[in-house]
Amino acid sequence: MEKKIGVYICSGCDIDKAIDTEALEKIATNEMKAAVCKTHPFLCSQAGVQILKDDQNNEGVNTFVVAACSGRYHQDVFNFGKESIILRAGIREMVAWTLEPRDAEGKVNEDTQMAAEDYVRMYTARIKSHNVLKPYIQEETHKGILVVGGGVTGMTAALESAKAGYEVNLIEKTDKLGGYVLNYKNMLPANSPYDSLSPNYISEIVSEVEGNSKITVHKSSIVKSIAGEPGDFSVAIEGSGAEFKAGGVVLAAGSVPYDKSKLTHLGSDLDNVVTSAEFEAMAKAGSITKKDGQPVKSVAFIQCAGSCDPNHLPYCSSTCCMTSLKQASYIRELDKDAAAYIVYKNMRTPGQYESFYRSQQDDPGVFLTKGDVVAVKDGGGQVAVDVDNTLLGGDIQLKVDLVVLANGQVPVTLGDDSVLNLKYRQGPEMPELKYGYPDSHFVCFPYETRRTGIYAAGTVRQSMDVNAAKRDATGAALKAIQCIEMTARGERVHPRAGDSTFMSVNFQRCTDCKRCTEECPFGAIEENEKGTPLPKSSRCRACGICMGACPERVISFDDYSIPMVSEMIKAISVPEEEDEKPRILAFICENDALPVLDQMALNRVRMNPYIRYIPLRCLGGNNLVFVSDALSAGIDGILYLGCKHGDDYQCHFIKGSELCNERLGKVQETIGRLSLESERVQQFDVSMNDAGVDKLPKIIDDFMAELEDYGPNPFKGF
Repeated sequence: MEKKIGVYICSGCDIDKAIDTEALEKIATNEMKAAVCKTHPFLCSQAGVQILKDDQNNEGVNTFVVAACSGRYHQDVFNFGKESIILRAGIREMVAWTLEPRDAEGKVNEDTQMAAEDYVRMYTARIKSHNVLKPYIQEETHKGILVVGGGVTGMTAALESAKAGYEVNLIEKTDKLGGYVLNYKNMLPANSPYDSLSPNYISEIVSEVEGNSKITVHKSSIVKSIAGEPGDFSVAIEGSGAEFKAGGVVLAAGSVPYDKSKLTHLGSDLDNVVTSAEFEAMAKAGSITKKDGQPVKSVAFIQCAGSCDPNHLPYCSSTCCMTSLKQASYIRELDKDAAAYIVYKNMRTPGQYESFYRSQQDDPGVFLTKGDVVAVKDGGGQVAVDVDNTLLGGDIQLKVDLVVLANGQVPVTLGDDSVLNLKYRQGPEMPELKYGYPDSHFVCFPYETRRTGIYAAGTVRQSMDVNAAKRDATGAALKAIQCIEMTARGERVHPRAGDSTFMSVNFQRCTDCKRCTEECPFGAIEENEKGTPLPKSSRCRACGICMGACPERVISFDDYSIPMVSEMIKAISVPEEEDEKPRILAFICENDALPVLDQMALNRVRMNPYIRYIPLRCLGGNNLVFVSDALSAGIDGILYLGCKHGDDYQCHFIKGSELCNERLGKVQETIGRLSLESERVQQFDVSMNDAGVDKLPKIIDDFMAELEDYGPNPFKGF
C-alpha cells in the first residue's frame, strides 16, 4: 500500500519536563518527511486516540509512529485496524524518565534532547519499510488433539480436552490404561486436611476415559510417525493401524524408576533390598515380607537413592520423600509393633504435604533421621545400614528386615526407543536437556517444548507426583488448545503470543547454505528434495533467529527485517569526534532486557545519555551486518543485552542468546583484523531479576569507561 506517515508525540507523563516536543515535530516533518505530526498531552487518553483516528479517517494516515510510552504499555489502545501500521517509540522510558530533565530555568538538556530526536528519526526511518501484516492461514486447521501416554497425566489431558469440546486420540503402549498408578496401594493426600492418604482412584479415571465419546483410545499402540505442523499434524499409529490428523499434541509418556542395578553401593544386589515400586506392589498385594516369606517387623527407607547424586541423578526426583512417608504408614497399618526408619539427606514435603509429614512424625513407630548412608550390607539374617553424620552428630547402624531404596524418576524419552517419531529434519524426537527432559524455557513456559504444538506434561517433563501431574496435564491440554486456536487465526504462540507475522524467504538469492534449517531452535524450516529451505510457518515462533543466521539476508518478516534495523542504525546522529559525545548502540532482547529498562525507568534510574537502544525479538536475530553498519556509521561501541545462555540458560527462544554469542565471537576476530579493538562489541546477560539492582547501569558505565581508553571509533566521519 502507499504509506501516509503520521508521527504523534505525547508530552504527558513528565515527557515535556525533559524534552522539547516542538523540536521533535520539526525533526519528524522537515527531516523525516512525515505527512502529519501532532503533539498531545495525553496521547493514550480518549481524546488523544481520537486525534489519530480522525487523521486516519479524514487525512488518510495509515502508518503511525507513536512517540510516547514503551510499546509494552497500552497495546490495545493504539490499535487502528489490520490495514494500519503502528510503531511505538518509547521516549518516556528511554529518554524522559532515565535522562536528565530540564534545569531549574526550564532549559532542555542537550544530550537528553539529542536522544529523543534520535528515537524519532530511528522509528520513522524504520516504519518506512514496514508492511501491513499478512498472517499465515492454513487451508484447513484440524482441531483434534493427540495424547501420547495413558497414565494419569495422559488420561487427565484427554479428559480436560474432551470437556473443552475437542476430539482426542489417546495412545497407550500397553494393553491397559493407568500406567504405574495401577500398582499403587494408596495415593498421596489430595484434599484438606492433607494428613491422611487417599484410596487409589485410578479405576474411576480409566472408566471415565473409556466412557467418553470424544476420546478414542488406542491400546497396545505406539506412534509410528508424526509429520506436519500445528493445526495440521499427520499421525500414523503402529498397533491400531490408525491414521488421522491432529492440531496439537500432549506428550505424557511418563517416567521409569532409576535403574536399581546401578545402586550396588546401597546394597541393591542384596536379597532384602527393594525399590519403592517393588515395596508398593507388595503393599497393594497385602503382604509385606522378606524374600523367604517371613513377615517384616522393621523397614529402613533410604532417601535420595540415586537422586541428588552427581554420579547418578544430579537432580531431586521430587516425590521420593512423600512416597517413603506413605509407605512407612503401610508397614505400621499391617503391624502396629513394626518400626519404620527413614534416613534422609533433606526431607522435602512441599505445601500442604507438610500436614502428612507431621502426622507421620507423631507416629511412635516411625523414626526419621538425617544422615549419610555409607554402607548397606548383610547383617546375619537382617540388613545392616551404616549411617554417618546423623542429627545428633554420631554414627549409627540400623539392623532391619527390609531396606527400601527411594530411587528417583527418569523420563522415558531418555531411552533409545523413539516416542514421537517426528518426521522433522532436526530429528525424530524433541531436543532434550542433559537429564533427558524436553528442552524448553522451563520457567515462563513450563509445558512448551522446542516443537511448536507439542506440549510435555507430567513426569516426562519433570519429576512430580500424581497430584502435580494432574494439574500439569490440564495446563498442557489448555496450551495445546490455545496453540490450535491461535494457529487457526494465523497467530504465533509463546513468547510472542498473538504475533501475526511469519518468515518470508527470497528464494532467488538463497544459496541453500542450510544455516537457517540448522539453527532454528523450533525446527520451523525443513528442506525440499533439492535441499532448499522449506518454511513450516505454523511451527515458527517469529523470533527472527533464522534472519540473523542467514548470510545472504534473504529472510524477513513484514514488520521486522534486517533493512529495518539497519535503517534505525543509520538514522542515529553521530557527533563529530571533537564534540566528545560518543555514541553507543545497545541491541536489547524484548523479553528480558527491555522490561528491565522499563522497570528502571519507572524507578527513575539515571542512565547514560550516549546510548541508543534497539529492541530485538531475540538476540539470536542479530545479523553481523548490524555490526558493520554501526561501526561504519561511526558508532563507538555496541552492546548486546539479553537472556542468559549456557547450561542453565533461560533464553525465551532457547538458543538465541547462545547463537548471538557465537556469531559475535566470529565478528570480534574480524574487527581485530581491521585494527579495531574487539572489545568494542560485547554481550551481557540481563534478566528480570536485575530490574531492582544497578547491574544494567554498571554494565553501561563500565563499557563506557573501557571505550574511553580506546578512544573514538577511527571510522567516525567516513
